[in-house]
Amino acid sequence: MLKGLGGLGDMAKMMKQAQEMQGKMEQMQEDLNSMTVVGESGAGLVKATATAKGELIALNIDPSIFNGDEKEVVEDLILAAIKDAQAKAQERSQQEMAKMAEGMGLPTGMKLPF
Repeated sequence: MLKGLGGLGDMAKMMKQAQEMQGKMEQMQEDLNSMTVVGESGAGLVKATATAKGELIALNIDPSIFNGDEKEVVEDLILAAIKDAQAKAQERSQQEMAKMAEGMGLPTGMKLPF
């Protein structure tokens, strides 16, 4: 008599899974804000620290590179360190997303968020 309602159970299950996925995505976004990566240039003379979301949060410059005649070199080192930090942040973020997708049984290489 109620055979047609069998699909509702599947729908409820899918909705629950969607809510769980949304919760996991929100938690991951928070986690990415607290994870940090450090980009370097000039053999560590310049270090840029960023969150795994790519937000620059610190810049450390060794005082030995401050020479007025080498302003362009210092600027290049700073830019290189920031770019390195951003690349590492993107890589870390992708790794964390892949872990989450794998944990949810999604196919390898599936891009999150959808």
